Amino acid sequence: MSRSLPPALAAYQWPPSNAAIAARTGLDARAIIRFDGNVPPAPPASARPAAIARALADVNEYDRGRYEPLRAAIAARHDVAMDQVVLGAGSDELIVLCARVFAENGTVATVPAVSYSMYRYAALMAGATMVDDPRDADLVFVCRPNNPTGELPDVPVVRGQLVIDEAYADYAGVDALDRVGDGAVVLRTFSKAFGLAGARVGYAVADAERCAVLTSRQAPLSVSSLSAALALAGLASPPDVSAQIAERARLADALAALGLVATPSYTNFLYVPMEDPAALVERLLPYGVVLRAFAGGLRISVRDEVDDDVLLGALSHELADGEAPVAVTRHRRATAETRLSVRLRPWGQGRVLVSTGEGFYDHMLQQLAFHGGMDLRLEGVGDPETGEHHVVEDMMRTFGEALDEALGDRRGLARYGEARVPMDEALAHAVVDLSGRATATLAIDPDPGMAAHAFESLAQTARITLHVTASGRNAHHVAEAAFKAVGRALAQALARDGAMIRSTKGSL
Repeated sequence: MSRSLPPALAAYQWPPSNAAIAARTGLDARAIIRFDGNVPPAPPASARPAAIARALADVNEYDRGRYEPLRAAIAARHDVAMDQVVLGAGSDELIVLCARVFAENGTVATVPAVSYSMYRYAALMAGATMVDDPRDADLVFVCRPNNPTGELPDVPVVRGQLVIDEAYADYAGVDALDRVGDGAVVLRTFSKAFGLAGARVGYAVADAERCAVLTSRQAPLSVSSLSAALALAGLASPPDVSAQIAERARLADALAALGLVATPSYTNFLYVPMEDPAALVERLLPYGVVLRAFAGGLRISVRDEVDDDVLLGALSHELADGEAPVAVTRHRRATAETRLSVRLRPWGQGRVLVSTGEGFYDHMLQQLAFHGGMDLRLEGVGDPETGEHHVVEDMMRTFGEALDEALGDRRGLARYGEARVPMDEALAHAVVDLSGRATATLAIDPDPGMAAHAFESLAQTARITLHVTASGRNAHHVAEAAFKAVGRALAQALARDGAMIRSTKGSL
């Protein structure tokens, strides 16, 4: 005799994947920018292979101490005892757990009334009823700062169990951890400011009695050892969100200039009240821009200047008859040794940021891109334990791969470029051919160590012919003159020159 299944609940609805959007719009999935997830534009520097190497070596074993080093580090961060910390697979697991523990078949309220949808799903899973007045509820979730509106609500006085979700507290500069002593449960996550959304690590801070109750009803080790290692590495170098807060203000001003006035935000996103946000979301999909619509407004994640400018360009084109945004080539390279991402406009305004931790060669690539008239943002990390070789090689290969992708069939380009650049006693001469053939002929004397190899890596992946001679007494001057010369030669080769491919064969 078969048993009937229980009725299915209304499941949490995820936005469409990049692959689904690409299939629908015809875009390259790599060109899609997600402004709907409230996460940083890039992983933290701490998220590198070395951070999980030990966990991988022991991945065949269980962690018998429930990740004591991670719980101890969290406890130290908040000045509480280790038995006041409960780990979860993201704060979402803890939201569900709190509903089952404190409101099973009871009542749940949220503050503000319009708040994170997961509270309602958690109530459904616990068989609880949602009520409007938090004073009547067995369990009250306070989203502070609030998702999706970005506001910072007051913490109410309630008779039931109070759970304060502080997923965005790092951006607000305030918290309610002092309420733990009054019996509140405070939730935090590594998904937002720490940039580890894919690792799925969250935690609760509460008094020891409540933590013991929560832990007793939790599946053992719902967090993986690899995720715990990433979170522990993140705590060793906590995020600095000041740049994203500054970008939040810039983006809010730019949106207001387009008639999209956001409410004051204490988070890493902006909320724009409007009547039909879904229509605007649809209009922006062909630009590769993905926003999140709610019943009363539009939520826009704050990323960084490069990504946000694509959003602003798309909005300007749609709402104010502005020029269409210029395409940005996006490329990632991840190996066991390095993790690098690049966003490139070969025909830009010399806006350049290179940050890999290799100061000298970061500066060299900045010089090349700036003198090439490019917009380049290349960021990532490598394995400093083994020296500069892997990072320098891979940063140039990543840049070359992005340049090759951006050039396409190289139609309408001058193809050839040449430049001579002095730097004090050093003199460099560079000749570039966007030939489609990877050739590097180099004479750099003295070489500071990796200059010639950097140019070889660039020529191989960009599929260009590159001749460089540079000499002088100071290795720094020689290398810098060479990188500047290559940049200026590339600027000539990238100049627009009609509509034809500069080859009698018809292709490069």
